Amino acid sequence: MAMTPDTAASLTVPEELTDAATSRRARLATAVAPSLTAVDLRSDEVDNRGSSALLSREALRRRLLGVADVTSAALAAGLVLGAFGQRRAALSAVVGAALVLFVFKLAGLYDRDDLRLVHSTLDDVPQLAQLTGLFALGVAILQNLVLGRTVSAKQIAALWVVSFGAIVLARIVARALAARSLPAERCLVIGEIGRTQRIREKLASSQARAEVVAALRLEGGDIDKLDWADTDELIAEIVRDLNVHRIIIAPTTADTGVVDMIRVAKGAGVRVSVLPRMFEVVGSAVEFDDVDGMTMLGVRSFGLSRSSRLIKRAFDVVVASIGLVVISPIFGAIALAISLDSKGPILFGQVRVGRDGKHFRMFKYRSMVADAEGQKDGLRALNEAGEGLFKLTHDPRVTRVGRFLRVTSLDELPQLFNVLRGEMSLVGPRPLVVDEDAQVLGLDRSRLHLTPGMTGPWQVLGSRVPMQEMVGIDYLYVANWSLWLDIKILLRTVSHVLRRSNQ
Repeated sequence: MAMTPDTAASLTVPEELTDAATSRRARLATAVAPSLTAVDLRSDEVDNRGSSALLSREALRRRLLGVADVTSAALAAGLVLGAFGQRRAALSAVVGAALVLFVFKLAGLYDRDDLRLVHSTLDDVPQLAQLTGLFALGVAILQNLVLGRTVSAKQIAALWVVSFGAIVLARIVARALAARSLPAERCLVIGEIGRTQRIREKLASSQARAEVVAALRLEGGDIDKLDWADTDELIAEIVRDLNVHRIIIAPTTADTGVVDMIRVAKGAGVRVSVLPRMFEVVGSAVEFDDVDGMTMLGVRSFGLSRSSRLIKRAFDVVVASIGLVVISPIFGAIALAISLDSKGPILFGQVRVGRDGKHFRMFKYRSMVADAEGQKDGLRALNEAGEGLFKLTHDPRVTRVGRFLRVTSLDELPQLFNVLRGEMSLVGPRPLVVDEDAQVLGLDRSRLHLTPGMTGPWQVLGSRVPMQEMVGIDYLYVANWSLWLDIKILLRTVSHVLRRSNQ
């Protein structure tokens, strides 16, 4: 490739790949991402079937999901219609199974996993709720047309609920089986070094069954400066040699060079993911608009409408009230354990910064010694949370009972009273202490457009999040809010706590 350092970018691959047998590929490379290991380069351990191997991986996942859907739908139709005294339940089960497979395929529920790195059934739930309702109505109509039998509204509702629950559970099992049966997805990252390393760390800490096996670093930083002569063939060779399943493109711009790189990556016969800078502020709440063949992105305005605020507040009050009633018996037990373990008050109140910068006192069960705040300055050298925040995995100020309360997140329960008072929400941006909030400047302060939450998108990451990334996550939460997003975060928080990820 004819490029000069002043005018062109270059890509980097392993030094081991720059021998005489791969001299053409060497024209693409000047250095190597440090995590590429020798095992990734041994041809005897690499499956060189190319795109056929990738298609086999995807076909197995689709088949498992299809079997899960068909089996669940058939059992639901047979069970519900049989339970209500309907004869020929077996025929109903067969018709129902064929119908759900057809409807789900039209909706793209078997092709979505090919496009994603994280395969979560929770993301399918809203669409599954709609489609299983359509499935229940379809079975009722077919029963009437084919068998001449009328299905009651009660039967339709029961079929909807049973099929929805069964399919959700079956899809969870199917994806778990696929994850156990298939090796991790092998990814090649193309981008500037900082973003490449961040992608590697995110894949390692997330639930994605994927790993970065090679990173082609953009020397010069701008993908638009690449010379595209022979690049498609060179990328294809690297994909074949390293058995890459997916190429992740992390450019610094969103100009024409990205379009060319996507075409090259798709031409290599693998799946493609793009990490454009635009979505760091836009998020996923966009609508594709076709204007006479020209595609535009419709971006939702920032913040919540009055009706959305009312819905969010009503959800908070109802769930918090039910939660307080259900868990009230354990309040006394926790209070007694704290008082017996160490001297000091049962509750710990700390001033936090809430919505629109207003201060409020957030309550927690005391999990530290009484003079914990006075010892904080002496422990700052051990801080693990990065600049702006203060977190210690093994904080010497935590009491024995306090450690149990933190691991189980029971120390957070008194915040339900903050929720009822309107100072907090069940889900929302992270409530910062005053000195931490002072470090959030400029446009990043728009994260406080919503009431801070007991939990939030930062809570379920399972790793320490630096201040700058945390405010970005909070901003995207505000920009993309929906009631289902809150429910999903609450469900993932429960899973997070059950895994004892707070340790």
